Amino acid sequence: MRLHAIVLLALLGAFLAGCATAGSAPSLDGTSWRLQSWSESTLDPTDYNLTLQFEDGNLGGTSAVNSYGGPYTATAGGDLQIGEVVSTLMAGPEDAMRAEAAYLERLQQVEKFSLSGDTLTLLDAEGNELLVYARE
Repeated sequence: MRLHAIVLLALLGAFLAGCATAGSAPSLDGTSWRLQSWSESTLDPTDYNLTLQFEDGNLGGTSAVNSYGGPYTATAGGDLQIGEVVSTLMAGPEDAMRAEAAYLERLQQVEKFSLSGDTLTLLDAEGNELLVYARE
């Protein structure tokens, strides 16, 4: 009986510690964003419909012309792993298609994130800014 109580208390402590850690981490789940700036492009991302939403381990949005989506995992330490991204295959104006290609290319380079107020910044492995969003 005493062993059961000790095991139960240990499990309860581990559960509560996990809840405290999860509550202190910035969460992407349930958030929606609009792209404001990106690295190394002559195109202005605000001229296109470039959005990002996070919901239940999946991300998605509009990539200028098409819709896209895929799985993601984020850690409390700011790591962000994006799985295979798939998108619809509609054609659009040439500049919008270039913007879309640039956006999806940068999205696949993401390895970290920083969340500060109403700004989400996606970073590469070296901490370089790739995509900067404003909360919708």
